[in-house]
Amino acid sequence: MNYSKTIVCLANSRKPGGRCVAGKTVDGVASGEWIRPVSARSSAEISSEERQYQNGQEAEILEIVEIPMIAHVPRVHQTENHMIDANFYWSRQGALTWVDLRALVDEPLSLWENGDSTYHGSNDRVTHDVAARFHNSLLLIKPQNVSIRVLAPGAAFGNPKRKVRAAFRYQATYYDLMVTDIQNEKAFLAKPDGTYPIDQDVFFCISLAEGHGDGYCYKLAAAVFSAQPLGGV
Repeated sequence: MNYSKTIVCLANSRKPGGRCVAGKTVDGVASGEWIRPVSARSSAEISSEERQYQNGQEAEILEIVEIPMIAHVPRVHQTENHMIDANFYWSRQGALTWVDLRALVDEPLSLWENGDSTYHGSNDRVTHDVAARFHNSLLLIKPQNVSIRVLAPGAAFGNPKRKVRAAFRYQATYYDLMVTDIQNEKAFLAKPDGTYPIDQDVFFCISLAEGHGDGYCYKLAAAVFSAQPLGGV
């Protein structure tokens, strides 16, 4: 271990092979700095074992966690990446509440660059070249006019797999992004296909993912925070 970072966990989202964990620092001169712990594997996901405390429990959203690190390992626009030292446990230092999120909100003019959309989304991707012009990949925002959509985008082509998406407005721009927040994704997949308006305040952690093989980087709703559980759970 060369150093450690203490963060409030603001994302613990689904990623092939494990989780994408991210948060903001809560100690020292760099308080409020975004940090994404990554593994030494090429796909960088954090495994269940790697995000454990000594008592066997795993780090959860809004917990304050001290994480042993080896090195800063930025990848193009994902400048927040720090490689964990997998030989050490993570350490729980406390927790924040939903109310505390207001003090951590970012206020960018837009979610990176807009104008490029998938068939079922809106302003939900940028090309690799566009992403490379940015030096950040994580934001905590307060969206407006939020609804959650459940759909099977490939049904017409014989693929019944269902997806959960978040539709909302931010700075007067409409977005429709894939949800990778595991708890909320599970809750809404238990519902029939449809659009579910959200009638309470929410916060989103938005992540600009690594480059995909199709030439794009996708914007994801990596965490959805609410005072009361969404989706009836």
